[in-house]
Amino acid sequence: MSLELLRSAYGDLSALVGGLTPEEGDRPSGCAGWAVLDLTQHLLDDAHRGLVALATPAGGPATTDAVAYWRSWQPSPEDDDSTAWRTRVRASVTGGLPHLAPLYAETVAAACVAAGRVGPGELVATQGWVVRVDDLLSTLAVEAVVHHLDLVAHLDRPGPPADGLAEVRRVLEALLGGPLPDGWDDATAARRGTGREPLTDADRTALGEAAGRFPLFG
Repeated sequence: MSLELLRSAYGDLSALVGGLTPEEGDRPSGCAGWAVLDLTQHLLDDAHRGLVALATPAGGPATTDAVAYWRSWQPSPEDDDSTAWRTRVRASVTGGLPHLAPLYAETVAAACVAAGRVGPGELVATQGWVVRVDDLLSTLAVEAVVHHLDLVAHLDRPGPPADGLAEVRRVLEALLGGPLPDGWDDATAARRGTGREPLTDADRTALGEAAGRFPLFG
């Protein structure tokens, strides 16, 4: 299941990136302070991480899963600023989207091939964690889908696939320990659940005390 999610998320995102113009690379994204070009560099980095993880078998037991991974991902503002600066510097010397887009397409295609060659229950290592392949693929798909929303935040381009958005919602609800407001479609759930869009007064009423736990991951 997670393999199909990853293929769907990466396929749609790769098509989007491949169709962006150099001028669109300078447009702001849904990540505060990140241009579309900067975010594309980050997406390439994450796909590369997934490819390396799939070729890094690990001994058990698993130390995280598709939900707990995000619970532990709470970078400080200083960490965010440092990551943004380093990514921006690297993106600025790549030659722009005409150079990054084919690299991204190659990397996500390779990651999907690698994912199809290992069993969903096999254990691999990534970022200091040991994780089942199926859970790793979920985290990669969730990151791709959320950042797909970021890429199109200020562009007239198609959003991420429905199955990927549903997986983001599933993870957010697991983190919350209950359902998100019924009035949120899956894209709204992704944006508000990750702090990209503020909660309304009606949201806070519906969520009650749980509203204080937002964003559920950043």
